[in-house]
Amino acid sequence: MVNIIIAFPKIEDAKNIRNVLVRNSFDVRAVCTTGAQVVSLANDLDSGIIICGYKLSDMHFSQLHDYLPKGFEMLLVASQGKWGDVSGSGIVCLGMPIKTQELLDTLQMMTYNYIRRKKKEKDKPKKRSLEDKATIDKAKLILIERNNMSEDEAHRYIQKTSMDSGTNMVETAEMIISMMYLA
Repeated sequence: MVNIIIAFPKIEDAKNIRNVLVRNSFDVRAVCTTGAQVVSLANDLDSGIIICGYKLSDMHFSQLHDYLPKGFEMLLVASQGKWGDVSGSGIVCLGMPIKTQELLDTLQMMTYNYIRRKKKEKDKPKKRSLEDKATIDKAKLILIERNNMSEDEAHRYIQKTSMDSGTNMVETAEMIISMMYLA
């Protein structure tokens, strides 16, 4: 579920938008009137979408955007004349007055992109530590010396064995090393 924070200088505006979103099955985490409140909440949540007006009581939307953690996207609700500051910053804009369906469609698109990006990050292979690389290299050397394999063949053997057994390559390499000491 996407964390949504709504920030407008007038609390009534923010609450009206929250009510529309809640009625349409969006989970709104908070309603704020200052950028400081948004930044504090955003740091606790790490990622999500901020829906905000052009100027809050303590900061401009561009300042707020600069203070947000990396995982946050921003939906700026402002008159089209104020969009000039936005180009190239990755901020999505929605014109005033707000049309409910446009707001919902835009938020749906942003939510879809957010979920897709998160899934992509999750599917990215994790970097191996130097210790893990050393363990795999040690197992490769054992296979090269004992079984006359090339380095590529040893790597593919460890990779295939780990896939067949449902373990990761480091565990398979440790198993090969321990078997060498048993033999």
